[in-house]
Amino acid sequence: MDPTLRRMVCPVLAFLLLLEGGMLSLSSPPPAGLLGRLWQHIDHHQDELVQALKEWVAVESDSVQPLPRLRQELSRMMGLASERLRNLGASVDAVDLGTQQLPDGQTLPLPPILLAELGDDPRKPTVCFYGHLDVQPARAEDGWLSDPYTLTELDGKLYGRGTTDNKGPVLAWINAVGTFRALKQVKCRDQDFHSGTFGGILHEPMTDLVALLGSLVDSSGHILIPGIYDQVDPVMEEEKAMYEAIDLDLEEYRHSSRVRKFLFDSKEEILMHLWRYPSLSIHGIEGAFDEPGAKTVIPGRVLGKFSIRLVPHMNTTAVEKQVKQHLEHVFSARNSANQVAVSMTLGLQPWVANVRDRQYLAARRAIRAVFGTEPDMIRDGSTIPIARIFQDTLQKSVMMLPLGAVDDGEHSQNEKINRRNYIEGSKLFAAFFLELAELHQ
Repeated sequence: MDPTLRRMVCPVLAFLLLLEGGMLSLSSPPPAGLLGRLWQHIDHHQDELVQALKEWVAVESDSVQPLPRLRQELSRMMGLASERLRNLGASVDAVDLGTQQLPDGQTLPLPPILLAELGDDPRKPTVCFYGHLDVQPARAEDGWLSDPYTLTELDGKLYGRGTTDNKGPVLAWINAVGTFRALKQVKCRDQDFHSGTFGGILHEPMTDLVALLGSLVDSSGHILIPGIYDQVDPVMEEEKAMYEAIDLDLEEYRHSSRVRKFLFDSKEEILMHLWRYPSLSIHGIEGAFDEPGAKTVIPGRVLGKFSIRLVPHMNTTAVEKQVKQHLEHVFSARNSANQVAVSMTLGLQPWVANVRDRQYLAARRAIRAVFGTEPDMIRDGSTIPIARIFQDTLQKSVMMLPLGAVDDGEHSQNEKINRRNYIEGSKLFAAFFLELAELHQ
């Protein structure tokens, strides 16, 4: 497991767990040997913990495809989570979010948010935990080595959709809470055209779209939208030193990521472009023919999809304006008879945490206790908007404490979580609770 603490995020929601003291008397010093007993219990029950993850992975809780069957699977997933939380003694409320109306007029139910609370002693520290239980689409024919919804263990790696994003980490938190309780109670448990008829005499939508997408970023990853970098924080000397101190073997990283060549050669440049500079990625084209074989049509309407990962202190409103102005200017220069519309479907502000806050100190201590090493303080491009929402609404500091490894492949084929990371992560969260309680005194 990479001993890292995430402190920047800039997606999506499903599950909230509120823990308020409760499991043991966390307001008093931990009993001698408690951490050892916690770890021993987790080790002795790791097959049961893996079985629980297997049951969760088997649920096709795909929130991307608007299909009634998958919405039923989402509801079933939330039901499993509710049951597990109630078994811990938590009170659980399912908050109804209503329905989603699709472009064709069909409506589908939105999955609920789970709000669970355990413990009510105001003298004890409160930990608010968030995680999501919905997953990205996955099909065996996309290139998975095994059925994505059947947990498969190979060489200590647990493969399956949701193992690392985010069912495994959610369960690891629940495992930690359950271990405390188990020790306390000693209790287990538009119309297309033919290219031969119309090719060469039309402004083809696909040609326009490809030109627009090609105007967004150059071959070195530099975003070509005017003004896009104006709001990016300058690099300070203290920040440079942080990148230099991080232990990263670029060749190992390249090999584990199955990447032939990175855009940059130095560790520092790689880390800065991952963490502190914005990036633009093109994700797909809707309306184009993408099946095997030949189909010589000219699509009458196409939709290009891309995203920009924002960094401090970029502003979504300003970026949206810059993107629209740029694309409208490029399209206008083409003198096309087609029409273009640019819209932002999701805009989230970037977020950075204060790594000197108390919970970061507790997490650092816990990582040293479990893994025997000092953690790196990193940034990350994952989209987790609830972090900033929590911080702005509650006026409380938020911490990212990941379990996954760099090669876990979240959102990709053969997503997995290392068995050791899943088990040791449960120990890590248990140690974190103890360290936070001690700092709270």
